[in-house]
Amino acid sequence: MIGFVPRIVVASLVAFWAGEFSNSYVLAKMKILTSGRWLWTRTIGSTIVGEAVDSILVVAITFFGVLPPWSIVRVMISMYLLKVAYEAVATPITYAVVKWLKRKEGIDVYDRGTNFNPFAV
Repeated sequence: MIGFVPRIVVASLVAFWAGEFSNSYVLAKMKILTSGRWLWTRTIGSTIVGEAVDSILVVAITFFGVLPPWSIVRVMISMYLLKVAYEAVATPITYAVVKWLKRKEGIDVYDRGTNFNPFAV
């Protein structure tokens, strides 16, 4: 069995990669589906998916075989709810930053036709 610190590092890397990929994919697809409207639904909706993936993976990889299953599930749910709640609270800040960036850069990008395969060359 590998030591606890390497386990946390592996768990964090795998969970971050998978969670951020999920978040980005859902955010891009929701922008197309909503024709660029309802930013709050896109940010919170993509967070709901991405943070579920992140929370499940990081806790499962870190604590599987170390904590009882019911404790693992409680940690997953707690982490997940805190992350989604933070996104909901931070939504006004997101609106301000997005508005500033669009005005400053003068563009609004849609990921139509984007290849989301992370292994594509």
